[in-house]
Amino acid sequence: MTAALTIALAAGGTGGHIFPAEALAEELRALGHRVILITDKRFDGYKGVLEGLERHIVRAGTFKRGFASKISTVTDIMVGTFQACRLLRRLRPQAVVGFGGYPSFPTMYAASLLRIPTVIHEQNSVLGRANRLLVKRVHTIATTFPDTHFIGDEYASKIVLTGNPVRGVIRALHEIPYPELSQDGNIRILVTGGSQGASIFSQIIPAAIAALPGAMRARIRIDQQCREADLEATRAAYAQMNVSADLSSFFTDIPARLAGAHLVIARAGASTIAELTAAGRPSILVPLPTAMDNHQYYNANSLEESGGGWMMLQEGFTAAALSTRIEAFLSLPASLARAAGYARKAGKIHAARDLAALVTSIVAGKTEAAIRERAA
Repeated sequence: MTAALTIALAAGGTGGHIFPAEALAEELRALGHRVILITDKRFDGYKGVLEGLERHIVRAGTFKRGFASKISTVTDIMVGTFQACRLLRRLRPQAVVGFGGYPSFPTMYAASLLRIPTVIHEQNSVLGRANRLLVKRVHTIATTFPDTHFIGDEYASKIVLTGNPVRGVIRALHEIPYPELSQDGNIRILVTGGSQGASIFSQIIPAAIAALPGAMRARIRIDQQCREADLEATRAAYAQMNVSADLSSFFTDIPARLAGAHLVIARAGASTIAELTAAGRPSILVPLPTAMDNHQYYNANSLEESGGGWMMLQEGFTAAALSTRIEAFLSLPASLARAAGYARKAGKIHAARDLAALVTSIVAGKTEAAIRERAA
């Protein structure tokens, strides 16, 4: 086993950035390495995530329109970079790994100034804007998809395809077979809307199920994440049609629900797709149309091309269209089982292991280079 290292992770903002950082931390700690999280104050909203890690806060800006906002953002980033430089000099990590989003930028920029080995991980099929600002300065770019937009050809030598790390409890689902779905059996549908739910799902999905023939509607079992404001109306809609539905604004047992799902309806965030493919569960993906650089469209398109799911653009995500699709699945359950197999095949369940190996190998390579330089 290699000597224990100190690895700093720069992550914050949304769950899409935090969850892969958590998976990498889990893997690195299992290998005996010390892991430090550097984030900004917004991380406090994620209770229990990355718990047990040494955590440090630096300033980070959010890019908004308007001259005054831009001045404030630049000031925040400058202060955050200064704070990160002081922190990194004191902590002396052998490598720093960034997971995108503006909370990671000051730390990654500071690490590059201090010539600490750096890796940025891109979860989406489009390089995020913070990562674009760092791409020329970092040692390596770890990607989730084989083709990642907005990485220039001049940086191709930096790219390593690792996949998007998922937690151990999600990786374990890879070995759980797709639940049997008979021609007249019940179908369990899991609906998630990202970290904040999605109101459009609360509007469209009950109406789509109501439009099914009665015998088919009786076979539906729904687990649905809703916004708090939508819970009662959505619950009443399912109760009126006597559909078995378990609704919540947040499910603490997503792995168990995902294991039992025949079909998932969700947004197309990177972590969602990583979990779907790790578990091998088919999905209908509705990309968030306001996602930056339309990255959810490209994420969903990649999974659809693999055969592991179907994309429905939000403008076409109507009750009638969804009802037709669900009816087809109930009539031909083999299509869902086939998509489950393709989703499982697309999953990169060893992404956390591969990313950890990449980080430690970069540290080893840098150490060897330094030894050679001193000997010369």
